[in-house]
This record gives sequence, C-alpha cells and structure tokens, in this order.
Amino acid sequence: MAKAIRIHRFGGPEVLQFEDVPIEPPKQGEALVEQRAVGLNFLDVYQRQGLYPNPLPFIPGNEAAGDILAVGPGVEEFRPGDRVAYGTSLGAYAEQRVVAANHLIKLPETIPYETGAVMMLKGMTAQYLLRRTYRVGPGDTVLVQAAAGGVGLILCQWAKALGATVIGTVGTEAKATLAKQHGADHAILYRHEDFVARVREVTGGQLCNVVYDGVGKATFPGSLDCLRPLGTFVSFGSSSGQIDAFNINMLAQKGSLFATRPTLFTYAAKREDLVSMAQDVIDAIGSKAVTLEVRSRFALRDAAEAHRALEGRATVGGTVLLP
Repeated sequence: MAKAIRIHRFGGPEVLQFEDVPIEPPKQGEALVEQRAVGLNFLDVYQRQGLYPNPLPFIPGNEAAGDILAVGPGVEEFRPGDRVAYGTSLGAYAEQRVVAANHLIKLPETIPYETGAVMMLKGMTAQYLLRRTYRVGPGDTVLVQAAAGGVGLILCQWAKALGATVIGTVGTEAKATLAKQHGADHAILYRHEDFVARVREVTGGQLCNVVYDGVGKATFPGSLDCLRPLGTFVSFGSSSGQIDAFNINMLAQKGSLFATRPTLFTYAAKREDLVSMAQDVIDAIGSKAVTLEVRSRFALRDAAEAHRALEGRATVGGTVLLP
C-alpha cells in the first residue's frame, strides 16, 4: 500500500482525498516508481472538476519525477535505480505508482527531482508551442497571456532566447517584475490596462505574429485583436473558463487568422516525439536558455490547499507536491 490523492466525485478541492491505495507489481512494459516530487498543473484542476472527465475513482496528476524501484517484463531501456521523469501519465498524486515505461524519460543527475517534476508537462508544452505549433524565430513578436504562470515563464524565457520580442500579460506589479526577469520585454497589467490597446502601443500598431493563451474566456476575443493579419492564435488552456463557441468568420474579419487548440498528449503521442521533445527541454535548461524555478511546495496530503492556491492565482512559476 502507498498513500495517494484519489477523487471519488468531481467538484472543488475538497474532493481530493488522501488515502491508502494498493500498489501492484509492474506488468509487461511497466515500471514501479518511487516519486520524489509531483508537478501541479491547471490540467489537474480541469480533471478534478470533470471538464476533462476520467472514470471514477481516479488518482489525478500527470507529471512527476523519482526513482525506479522495479521494472516489468520487456522493459529494457530502464532499470531499478534510474532517475526518471514523466509528463503524460495520469496518476501522479501518489507516493509510489506504476507507469508505462514508454511514458518515462531518464532524468540527468544535473537536474533536481523538483525541476524534473515541473519540466515535463510545462516544459514540453512550451516546447511544442514554440517549436511546432508556431515556430518562433528572430524578428517575431509574441504575446504570452498569464506570463508569470508555470508555462508562461518558460515561454517568455525560451521565446526571448529564440530572438523574439516578448509581451506578457500579468495580474500584479510583482508578477510584472517576475515576467521581465524571465525574458518579457513588456509586461501589461491586464486588471488595470486594456491589454489590446497596450499591445498596439508597444508594437507601434504592428501587433503580434502569435498569441499563446492559456487563460481562455477572460482574454477572448481580445487575444485575436492582438494579432496581425495571418497571425496565429494558440489556445492551450482555459484557467478563466472555457471559450464559448465562436463564429469562425471572426478569423476572416480580423485578418485571415489561424486558430488552434493543441494538447501535449497529441504532440507527444509517439515515443520518438516524446523523447525528442524532452531532450529539447533538457538542452534548453542545460544551456541556461530556460531556468525552471519551483516557488511553491506543498505536502502531497495538502493537495487541496495547493489547488486553492493555484485557482486563486496565488502561485507563480512551478509548484510541486512532495510525497
């Protein structure tokens, strides 16, 4: 048996129950992992609420880092004692858990467990957004909504390293300072300023090549108005609520825009893509293009408190649960 957070009904943070769960030996293609740190993400909130429903009961969480305790038959890439991380396997809120080995990557000794726990889902999300969904390069102007969040800070740093001009929206002066420290050329206080007007001002009316929007309802359709003709709107999250159905003709009216709603799980579905994406993140960390900061830590048993902090915009950067 091991301790884990389990959800028996969809709802608020109070549905996160800390309880004993049985641990089975790893089967064909699986590995048993002792978890050292678990990453906290808005995806966990969506799953808890039932917006992305899973069969009940289930253990939430999708990213963590730890050590392999045992491997099942057919696992040749990993062995007991290996340091590993993953970002696309439901069931992370646990002291120990069995994971399909094809979801794991080896965690270099140079990367701490806490960093490993927040680099997978958030880091690989930034990777596919910047390198595949829209390939950012020198001369591009990028808008990052919620620039002081876990993914936002990575996007700002990495986009800046790729040669882009980076504009970020934030909720407070402290978060504005943080975003600028992590690569944002301009930080817009969306609670006090019209972010569309400010984007027009700081770009001299040229607007942006791409908008990365993990906020959703509160920033739509304003995000579209920040794009130049043929620009790309990338909606990768909805922390303020889902975007309601919209008339696709808006894209024509606002400049023949492109719009997409990508997910990491699609981009990393193939093993070779997962490994390549993770290595790109590891390389970005190694080169100092990206620094991942864990700024909030909660005990695993306090997952409900962590969710309240996340939903209340009380966290910045990476947050981990410690088993």
